[in-house]
Amino acid sequence: MYSPRRTAVLLALTIAGAGSAAAQAQDLPTTQPTLITIYRETVKPGRTEEHARLEAGWPAAYGRANSTDYYLGMASITGVPEAWFISPWASHAAQGESMKRDDANPTLSAELARLSRADADLLDGIRVIQAAARPDLSSGRYPDLARQRFWEISIFRVRPGHEQSFADAAKAYGAASQRAGSTTGYRVYEVIAGMVGPTYLIFSSVENFGDFDRMLADGMKTMQGFTPDEMTVLQKFSREGMLSGESNRFRLDPRMSYVSAATRATDPAFWNPRPAARRTPTGGQD
Repeated sequence: MYSPRRTAVLLALTIAGAGSAAAQAQDLPTTQPTLITIYRETVKPGRTEEHARLEAGWPAAYGRANSTDYYLGMASITGVPEAWFISPWASHAAQGESMKRDDANPTLSAELARLSRADADLLDGIRVIQAAARPDLSSGRYPDLARQRFWEISIFRVRPGHEQSFADAAKAYGAASQRAGSTTGYRVYEVIAGMVGPTYLIFSSVENFGDFDRMLADGMKTMQGFTPDEMTVLQKFSREGMLSGESNRFRLDPRMSYVSAATRATDPAFWNPRPAARRTPTGGQD
């Protein structure tokens, strides 16, 4: 049974070209994947910790199956309580082969079915999204995904027929960002299935939450450096082409992520967290 939750973000997405299918099958990507699949879950209020513990079952199941289709999972820290799982793919063909491998493993299929049923009790809804890379609209160096801990994900819904207006605005912003010497990189994806379109996703990430201060400062410096022509392009898109825009921040959760032993070795304390001690009825700990 195929589970699209294999989301490696990682929620991951930057401007370099897509890596080979073999490289992506071995570890987290080091360049912007051609395609991503996002499994977006809305968690019931008050159930986020319980949900994270249950989600740890998926990496365990894939590990027992010796899967090499790694993914990252993250939980929202703004907006509604959500968990995003992002899987990178070199092509639809590569994703299709992964689906075949999962379907051919009855033990894995049975475990995923059990986990999915338990997961349903903790969720208000789910949405599966597929998106294609837009490296022409992205900017900056691709991050070391093994060391990213927090993400900012923006969703732009565009008025039909104004896709070029969005592209022009994105390119104008990217040019101003590079001219300002911004150290904030971001990766742009265009939704191809799973959401009303045209819709674009923009991903950026940092190693420490405090780095969002630098990201904010970079953004202000970029805007202050717009040329009159760039400002005109951006205002035109905002006035005529944009239906809505929303940004939210997420924390990478190692329990909900499936990564290689090599990735875990980069920061064992983070990637191999010890389970929290349980309280006994007398108030002590197990």
